[in-house]
Amino acid sequence: MGVTENQLNTSYWRISVSLLPGVLLAGWLMLVSGPIAQPPGYHLFADQRIVLHIPHFGDVLSSLAFIVVGGWGLWFLSRPQLLAGTFLNSLERRNYWWLFTGVFLTGFGSGWYHFSPDNYSLVWDRLPMSLAFMSVFAVMLSERVNPALGFSLLRPMLAVGVASVLWWIWTEHAGHGDLRLYLIVQFYPMISMVLMLLLLPTPYTHSKYYWGLFYFYIVAKIAEILDHQIYELTGSIISGHNLKHLFAAMAVAW
Repeated sequence: MGVTENQLNTSYWRISVSLLPGVLLAGWLMLVSGPIAQPPGYHLFADQRIVLHIPHFGDVLSSLAFIVVGGWGLWFLSRPQLLAGTFLNSLERRNYWWLFTGVFLTGFGSGWYHFSPDNYSLVWDRLPMSLAFMSVFAVMLSERVNPALGFSLLRPMLAVGVASVLWWIWTEHAGHGDLRLYLIVQFYPMISMVLMLLLLPTPYTHSKYYWGLFYFYIVAKIAEILDHQIYELTGSIISGHNLKHLFAAMAVAW
């Protein structure tokens, strides 16, 4: 049986909605904007406490949330009896495996970075985060566009994610830091995923919970921006960056 014109139009529409807006944004950022350097005060977090000989104790401790959530996801994926009926296509499992692996490793990378914050320890925080950003995008492509497309783009997108971090640290070392590619890796999936949620249907029954992911992620970014203000408001009990870790982990758990 051949493919009908209507099916082709639907396929092109799904691919355009999922990929084109992000491509346009990425192209604009790379061509119009100049290099975006790491802010000089980026590593000066509010939580400077030393507890049990651990510096920046709250930021290090809250990083454990990623290990818990990532480990939980990997445990679920390793239980065949729990996976029955979970995926319509077996290819989708690999995308989730990379997602939860990235989140799990982020816990270790984030803990190490906050133990001794500088640009070079930050690499080990951002590398696994880039894996998580790219793999959750592959998850959405598989669910909303085509399982084979999400699977086939997974490896190239993971490579781009890793390259974005290596490009940033190389440019920092060369004295002209450029975060543009890493920012694309972080925000391109979010923009495209929102459009896919709004415009492309899915056969899955609990897709509304993706909105919880976006809600918690936005709250996490706000808490990150208000790091010092939240620390002062709570009497030095918890900082905005502490909360950022917890809300970001909750986004994945949701």
